[in-house]
Amino acid sequence: MIDNWTTVAFAFLALFLVGGVVSFLKQGLKKGALLLGALAAMAVTAAVLWR
Repeated sequence: MIDNWTTVAFAFLALFLVGGVVSFLKQGLKKGALLLGALAAMAVTAAVLWR
């Protein structure tokens, strides 16, 4: 079983934000997509470093 649920939460958040990036790009909102991309990168970094 998974020992660290915070890592799972950050990984899920990162996937959610990547979906937002795709959605924003389809709508033509480049600045919003850039912001979500940066947040997704931070969430992935937090998930990796949290363990």
